[in-house]
Amino acid sequence: MDEMVARSLAKWPNVPAVYGWLALDRRGNWLIKGERIANRALREFIARNYEADERGCWFFQNGPQRVFVTLAYTPFVMHYEGERLLDQCGREVTARQTYLDDEGSVLILGQHGIGLLDDRDLERYADREGGLASIGRAEVAARFGFVPDPSVVGQFERPKD
Repeated sequence: MDEMVARSLAKWPNVPAVYGWLALDRRGNWLIKGERIANRALREFIARNYEADERGCWFFQNGPQRVFVTLAYTPFVMHYEGERLLDQCGREVTARQTYLDDEGSVLILGQHGIGLLDDRDLERYADREGGLASIGRAEVAARFGFVPDPSVVGQFERPKD
């Protein structure tokens, strides 16, 4: 978490959380009210201050305010840059397990959690279908402990950490 974010949180600890404004799409783009965030500095700021609460709801700590993220699928979206696997926050990922879901999507469990592989990188896995563990899309969130839509677990209550 950025130092200025931590200071503002300490100064104003009871700012209400925001739901329904920020989303993460299936290609790792941050969206505000459905519009892709083009500003690189803002995307990097969100990435540095992105984490989950004890309920498995992912959020961006924007100063004293938590902006909860609606996930199109998983809390991370991974892509390749050359041979390096990165998440949408720009961190290198070490794949611990790879899955193929019932919709044909590839999911990768890394050191930070489960992530969807960007569909533009699926070619790397085209011939490995039999070598990937199977998983049903409907079971992914519960199995890996995250909430795709935080607004359904209590929009009017600020979680206690």
